[in-house]
Amino acid sequence: MRSVLDIQKQLLPDLMDIMRKRYTILQHIMISRVVGRRTLASSLDMTERVLRSEVDFLKAQGLLEIESYGMRVSSAGQELLEAMEPMVRELFGLSELEDRIRERFAVDQVVVVPGDSDTSPFTKIALGRAGAAQVRKMASKDGVIAVAGGSTMSEVANHLTPTPHLKASLFVPARGGLGESLDFQANTIASTMAKKTGGQYRLLHVPDHLGEEAYLSLIQEPNIKEIIGVIRQARMLIHGIGEASLMAKRRKIDQATIEALQQEGALAEAFGYYFDKNGTVVHKVPTVGLKLEDIQKTEVVIAVAGGRSKGSSIAAVMRFGHNHVLVTDEAAAFEMLNH
Repeated sequence: MRSVLDIQKQLLPDLMDIMRKRYTILQHIMISRVVGRRTLASSLDMTERVLRSEVDFLKAQGLLEIESYGMRVSSAGQELLEAMEPMVRELFGLSELEDRIRERFAVDQVVVVPGDSDTSPFTKIALGRAGAAQVRKMASKDGVIAVAGGSTMSEVANHLTPTPHLKASLFVPARGGLGESLDFQANTIASTMAKKTGGQYRLLHVPDHLGEEAYLSLIQEPNIKEIIGVIRQARMLIHGIGEASLMAKRRKIDQATIEALQQEGALAEAFGYYFDKNGTVVHKVPTVGLKLEDIQKTEVVIAVAGGRSKGSSIAAVMRFGHNHVLVTDEAAAFEMLNH
Protein backbone atom coordinates (compact mmCIF):
# COMPACT_ATOMS: atom_id res chain seq x y z
CA MET A 1 0.00 0.00 0.00
CA ARG A 2 2.84 2.38 0.81
CA SER A 3 4.30 2.07 -2.72
CA VAL A 4 0.89 2.85 -4.30
CA LEU A 5 0.51 5.93 -2.10
CA ASP A 6 4.02 7.08 -2.97
CA ILE A 7 3.16 6.86 -6.67
CA GLN A 8 -0.08 8.78 -6.13
CA LYS A 9 1.76 11.48 -4.19
CA GLN A 10 4.13 11.96 -7.14
CA LEU A 11 1.58 11.80 -9.97
CA LEU A 12 -1.52 13.21 -8.26
CA PRO A 13 -0.40 15.43 -5.38
CA ASP A 14 -3.55 17.55 -5.59
CA LEU A 15 -5.71 14.43 -5.23
CA MET A 16 -3.91 13.50 -2.02
CA ASP A 17 -4.45 16.98 -0.59
CA ILE A 18 -8.17 16.81 -1.39
CA MET A 19 -8.45 13.34 0.12
CA ARG A 20 -6.74 14.49 3.31
CA LYS A 21 -8.99 17.55 3.56
CA ARG A 22 -12.21 15.59 3.11
CA TYR A 23 -11.11 12.84 5.49
CA THR A 24 -10.26 15.46 8.12
CA ILE A 25 -13.69 17.08 7.77
CA LEU A 26 -15.46 13.73 8.13
CA GLN A 27 -13.31 12.70 11.08
CA HIS A 28 -13.89 15.97 12.96
CA ILE A 29 -17.64 15.71 12.46
CA MET A 30 -17.64 12.08 13.63
CA ILE A 31 -15.66 12.98 16.76
CA SER A 32 -18.10 15.81 17.52
CA ARG A 33 -21.13 13.60 16.76
CA VAL A 34 -23.07 16.75 15.76
CA VAL A 35 -21.46 20.08 14.89
CA GLY A 36 -22.39 23.37 13.22
CA ARG A 37 -20.67 24.64 10.10
CA ARG A 38 -19.29 27.79 11.72
CA THR A 39 -17.79 25.88 14.66
CA LEU A 40 -16.22 23.32 12.34
CA ALA A 41 -14.79 25.98 10.00
CA SER A 42 -13.16 27.73 12.95
CA SER A 43 -11.65 24.50 14.31
CA LEU A 44 -10.28 23.52 10.89
CA ASP A 45 -9.00 27.05 10.16
CA MET A 46 -11.07 26.99 6.97
CA THR A 47 -13.39 29.63 5.50
CA GLU A 48 -17.12 28.88 5.66
CA ARG A 49 -17.34 29.21 1.88
CA VAL A 50 -14.71 26.51 1.28
CA LEU A 51 -16.20 24.28 3.97
CA ARG A 52 -19.71 24.67 2.52
CA SER A 53 -18.47 23.43 -0.86
CA GLU A 54 -16.83 20.37 0.71
CA VAL A 55 -19.83 19.63 2.91
CA ASP A 56 -22.17 19.79 -0.09
CA PHE A 57 -19.97 17.27 -1.91
CA LEU A 58 -19.82 14.90 1.07
CA LYS A 59 -23.60 15.14 1.51
CA ALA A 60 -24.14 14.35 -2.19
CA GLN A 61 -21.98 11.24 -1.71
CA GLY A 62 -24.23 10.11 1.15
CA LEU A 63 -21.45 10.50 3.72
CA LEU A 64 -23.01 13.35 5.71
CA GLU A 65 -26.45 14.13 7.06
CA ILE A 66 -27.36 17.79 7.59
CA GLU A 67 -30.12 18.83 9.98
CA SER A 68 -31.20 22.18 11.34
CA TYR A 69 -29.15 21.54 14.52
CA GLY A 70 -25.92 20.61 12.72
CA MET A 71 -24.06 18.02 10.65
CA ARG A 72 -23.35 14.40 11.46
CA VAL A 73 -21.63 11.51 9.70
CA SER A 74 -23.98 8.97 8.12
CA SER A 75 -23.59 5.23 8.62
CA ALA A 76 -21.98 5.05 5.15
CA GLY A 77 -19.56 7.78 6.21
CA GLN A 78 -18.63 5.88 9.35
CA GLU A 79 -17.95 2.72 7.32
CA LEU A 80 -15.76 4.71 4.93
CA LEU A 81 -13.74 6.26 7.77
CA GLU A 82 -13.10 2.82 9.28
CA ALA A 83 -12.06 1.39 5.90
CA MET A 84 -9.72 4.33 5.24
CA GLU A 85 -7.93 4.16 8.61
CA PRO A 86 -4.92 2.01 7.51
CA MET A 87 -4.45 4.03 4.32
CA VAL A 88 -4.78 7.36 6.11
CA ARG A 89 -1.96 6.49 8.51
CA GLU A 90 0.30 6.07 5.48
CA LEU A 91 -1.18 9.07 3.66
CA PHE A 92 -0.58 11.42 6.58
CA GLY A 93 2.84 9.94 7.30
CA LEU A 94 1.72 8.83 10.76
CA SER A 95 3.08 5.29 10.41
CA GLU A 96 6.51 6.64 9.57
CA LEU A 97 6.35 9.05 12.53
CA GLU A 98 5.43 6.18 14.84
CA ASP A 99 8.33 4.09 13.57
CA ARG A 100 10.82 6.93 14.05
CA ILE A 101 9.70 7.68 17.61
CA ARG A 102 9.58 4.00 18.55
CA GLU A 103 13.18 3.61 17.34
CA ARG A 104 14.49 6.89 18.78
CA PHE A 105 12.97 6.50 22.25
CA ALA A 106 12.83 2.69 22.53
CA VAL A 107 9.07 2.62 23.23
CA ASP A 108 7.31 -0.69 22.57
CA GLN A 109 4.29 0.90 20.88
CA VAL A 110 3.58 4.41 19.58
CA VAL A 111 0.25 5.74 18.32
CA VAL A 112 0.16 9.16 16.63
CA VAL A 113 -3.10 10.96 15.81
CA PRO A 114 -3.20 13.80 13.27
CA GLY A 115 -3.24 17.44 14.41
CA ASP A 116 -2.13 19.54 17.37
CA SER A 117 -3.93 19.34 20.72
CA ASP A 118 -2.73 22.84 21.59
CA THR A 119 -4.82 24.40 18.86
CA SER A 120 -7.59 21.88 18.12
CA PRO A 121 -10.07 20.48 20.64
CA PHE A 122 -10.90 17.82 18.04
CA THR A 123 -7.31 16.54 18.17
CA LYS A 124 -7.52 16.28 21.97
CA ILE A 125 -10.70 14.23 21.62
CA ALA A 126 -8.97 12.00 19.05
CA LEU A 127 -6.08 11.62 21.51
CA GLY A 128 -8.54 10.47 24.18
CA ARG A 129 -10.16 7.98 21.81
CA ALA A 130 -6.78 6.53 20.83
CA GLY A 131 -5.73 6.32 24.49
CA ALA A 132 -8.94 4.53 25.41
CA ALA A 133 -8.37 2.03 22.57
CA GLN A 134 -4.94 1.18 24.02
CA VAL A 135 -6.39 0.72 27.51
CA ARG A 136 -8.98 -1.72 26.11
CA LYS A 137 -6.28 -3.54 24.18
CA MET A 138 -3.83 -3.84 27.09
CA ALA A 139 -6.27 -4.64 29.91
CA SER A 140 -6.22 -8.07 31.51
CA LYS A 141 -8.82 -9.75 33.69
CA ASP A 142 -8.92 -8.87 37.41
CA GLY A 143 -6.15 -6.27 37.07
CA VAL A 144 -5.74 -3.07 39.08
CA ILE A 145 -5.56 -0.01 36.80
CA ALA A 146 -4.09 3.20 38.25
CA VAL A 147 -4.86 6.49 36.53
CA ALA A 148 -3.41 9.96 36.99
CA GLY A 149 -5.34 13.22 36.71
CA GLY A 150 -5.52 15.88 34.00
CA SER A 151 -7.67 16.99 31.08
CA THR A 152 -6.20 14.40 28.68
CA MET A 153 -6.91 11.57 31.13
CA SER A 154 -10.47 12.87 31.38
CA GLU A 155 -10.80 12.50 27.59
CA VAL A 156 -9.49 8.93 27.80
CA ALA A 157 -12.11 8.15 30.46
CA ASN A 158 -14.90 9.62 28.31
CA HIS A 159 -14.12 7.21 25.47
CA LEU A 160 -13.81 3.96 27.40
CA THR A 161 -16.40 1.25 26.75
CA PRO A 162 -17.09 -2.08 28.47
CA THR A 163 -15.00 -5.15 27.67
CA PRO A 164 -14.86 -8.41 29.65
CA HIS A 165 -11.41 -7.56 31.03
CA LEU A 166 -12.29 -3.98 31.97
CA LYS A 167 -15.50 -5.12 33.68
CA ALA A 168 -13.34 -7.27 35.93
CA SER A 169 -10.83 -4.48 36.62
CA LEU A 170 -10.41 -2.22 39.65
CA PHE A 171 -9.71 1.44 38.85
CA VAL A 172 -7.76 3.50 41.39
CA PRO A 173 -6.19 6.98 41.42
CA ALA A 174 -2.42 6.90 40.98
CA ARG A 175 -2.05 9.80 43.40
CA GLY A 176 -3.89 12.28 45.60
CA GLY A 177 -5.66 15.44 44.45
CA LEU A 178 -4.01 18.59 43.13
CA GLY A 179 -6.74 20.96 44.28
CA GLU A 180 -7.69 21.72 40.67
CA SER A 181 -10.98 21.26 38.79
CA LEU A 182 -12.90 18.28 40.18
CA ASP A 183 -13.43 16.92 36.65
CA PHE A 184 -9.68 16.47 36.21
CA GLN A 185 -8.90 14.90 39.58
CA ALA A 186 -7.50 11.36 39.53
CA ASN A 187 -10.32 10.24 41.86
CA THR A 188 -12.99 11.53 39.46
CA ILE A 189 -11.31 9.98 36.43
CA ALA A 190 -10.91 6.59 38.14
CA SER A 191 -14.62 6.54 39.04
CA THR A 192 -15.63 7.66 35.53
CA MET A 193 -13.56 4.89 33.96
CA ALA A 194 -15.19 2.32 36.24
CA LYS A 195 -18.69 3.57 35.42
CA LYS A 196 -17.98 3.63 31.67
CA THR A 197 -16.63 0.08 31.67
CA GLY A 198 -18.71 -1.60 34.37
CA GLY A 199 -15.63 -2.07 36.55
CA GLN A 200 -15.04 -1.31 40.23
CA TYR A 201 -13.18 1.63 41.78
CA ARG A 202 -11.56 2.78 45.00
CA LEU A 203 -10.79 6.40 45.90
CA LEU A 204 -7.95 8.14 47.72
CA HIS A 205 -9.26 11.15 49.66
CA VAL A 206 -6.01 12.98 50.40
CA PRO A 207 -4.22 15.96 48.81
CA ASP A 208 -1.25 15.09 46.65
CA HIS A 209 1.18 17.81 47.70
CA LEU A 210 2.03 17.41 51.38
CA GLY A 211 4.75 18.52 53.71
CA GLU A 212 7.09 15.78 54.92
CA GLU A 213 5.57 15.66 58.41
CA ALA A 214 1.96 15.51 57.14
CA TYR A 215 2.93 12.89 54.57
CA LEU A 216 4.58 10.60 57.14
CA SER A 217 1.57 10.94 59.44
CA LEU A 218 -1.05 10.27 56.75
CA ILE A 219 0.50 7.11 55.34
CA GLN A 220 0.25 5.51 58.79
CA GLU A 221 -3.55 5.84 58.83
CA PRO A 222 -4.99 2.30 58.41
CA ASN A 223 -7.52 3.23 55.69
CA ILE A 224 -4.97 5.28 53.74
CA LYS A 225 -2.34 2.59 54.15
CA GLU A 226 -4.73 -0.06 52.84
CA ILE A 227 -5.73 1.82 49.67
CA ILE A 228 -2.09 2.79 48.98
CA GLY A 229 -1.26 -0.92 49.16
CA VAL A 230 -3.92 -1.61 46.51
CA ILE A 231 -2.65 1.24 44.29
CA ARG A 232 0.89 -0.09 44.44
CA GLN A 233 -0.34 -3.44 43.10
CA ALA A 234 -1.46 -1.79 39.84
CA ARG A 235 -0.76 -3.85 36.74
CA MET A 236 -1.44 -0.88 34.46
CA LEU A 237 -0.73 2.84 34.84
CA ILE A 238 -2.28 5.47 32.56
CA HIS A 239 -0.80 8.94 32.91
CA GLY A 240 -0.37 12.30 31.21
CA ILE A 241 2.75 14.44 30.94
CA GLY A 242 3.04 18.09 31.94
CA GLU A 243 5.51 20.89 31.40
CA ALA A 244 7.67 21.21 34.50
CA SER A 245 7.18 24.94 35.13
CA LEU A 246 3.41 24.83 34.65
CA MET A 247 2.99 21.79 36.87
CA ALA A 248 5.16 23.33 39.59
CA LYS A 249 2.86 26.35 39.66
CA ARG A 250 -0.26 24.17 39.70
CA ARG A 251 1.19 22.31 42.67
CA LYS A 252 1.86 25.67 44.35
CA ILE A 253 5.53 24.82 44.83
CA ASP A 254 7.51 27.64 46.44
CA GLN A 255 9.49 30.04 44.25
CA ALA A 256 12.88 28.85 45.49
CA THR A 257 12.09 25.28 44.36
CA ILE A 258 10.80 26.52 41.00
CA GLU A 259 14.05 28.39 40.44
CA ALA A 260 16.00 25.27 41.44
CA LEU A 261 14.00 23.23 38.90
CA GLN A 262 14.88 25.73 36.19
CA GLN A 263 18.57 25.59 37.11
CA GLU A 264 18.48 21.78 37.02
CA GLY A 265 16.93 21.87 33.55
CA ALA A 266 13.59 20.26 34.48
CA LEU A 267 11.43 19.96 31.37
CA ALA A 268 8.67 17.54 32.33
CA GLU A 269 6.51 16.34 35.21
CA ALA A 270 4.80 12.99 35.47
CA PHE A 271 3.40 11.14 38.51
CA GLY A 272 5.04 13.65 40.90
CA TYR A 273 8.56 13.48 39.46
CA TYR A 274 10.43 16.11 37.44
CA PHE A 275 12.69 15.07 34.54
CA ASP A 276 15.44 16.84 32.61
CA LYS A 277 16.08 16.45 28.86
CA ASN A 278 17.97 13.18 29.45
CA GLY A 279 15.09 11.58 31.35
CA THR A 280 16.89 11.92 34.68
CA VAL A 281 14.78 12.64 37.77
CA VAL A 282 15.95 16.00 39.13
CA HIS A 283 13.24 16.56 41.74
CA LYS A 284 10.38 14.71 43.42
CA VAL A 285 7.62 15.79 45.78
CA PRO A 286 6.25 13.78 48.70
CA THR A 287 3.16 12.25 47.08
CA VAL A 288 0.56 9.80 48.35
CA GLY A 289 0.23 7.08 45.74
CA LEU A 290 2.55 5.38 43.26
CA LYS A 291 6.29 5.73 43.81
CA LEU A 292 8.98 5.55 41.16
CA GLU A 293 9.92 2.03 42.23
CA ASP A 294 6.27 0.96 41.82
CA ILE A 295 6.13 2.42 38.30
CA GLN A 296 9.33 0.62 37.32
CA LYS A 297 7.67 -2.68 38.27
CA THR A 298 4.31 -1.92 36.60
CA GLU A 299 3.57 -4.32 33.75
CA VAL A 300 1.97 -1.79 31.37
CA VAL A 301 2.60 1.98 31.51
CA ILE A 302 0.62 4.05 29.00
CA ALA A 303 1.40 7.76 28.48
CA VAL A 304 -1.19 9.90 26.69
CA ALA A 305 -0.07 13.45 25.94
CA GLY A 306 -0.02 15.80 22.96
CA GLY A 307 0.41 19.34 21.74
CA ARG A 308 3.45 21.01 20.20
CA SER A 309 4.17 22.83 23.47
CA LYS A 310 4.67 19.47 25.24
CA GLY A 311 6.96 17.86 22.67
CA SER A 312 10.18 18.35 24.65
CA SER A 313 8.44 17.33 27.89
CA ILE A 314 7.15 14.09 26.34
CA ALA A 315 10.62 13.36 24.95
CA ALA A 316 12.14 13.82 28.43
CA VAL A 317 9.74 11.33 30.05
CA MET A 318 10.20 8.82 27.22
CA ARG A 319 13.96 8.94 27.82
CA PHE A 320 13.27 7.89 31.41
CA GLY A 321 12.51 4.58 29.77
CA HIS A 322 9.61 2.99 31.65
CA ASN A 323 6.68 3.68 29.29
CA HIS A 324 5.51 0.77 27.18
CA VAL A 325 2.94 2.71 25.11
CA LEU A 326 2.90 6.35 23.99
CA VAL A 327 -0.20 7.93 22.51
CA THR A 328 0.51 11.42 21.15
CA ASP A 329 -0.38 13.76 18.31
CA GLU A 330 1.37 14.80 15.12
CA ALA A 331 2.61 18.18 16.38
CA ALA A 332 4.12 16.73 19.56
CA ALA A 333 5.71 13.87 17.60
CA PHE A 334 7.55 16.24 15.27
CA GLU A 335 8.66 18.36 18.23
CA MET A 336 9.96 15.22 19.99
CA LEU A 337 12.10 14.37 16.96
CA ASN A 338 13.39 17.95 16.73
CA HIS A 339 14.20 17.84 20.44
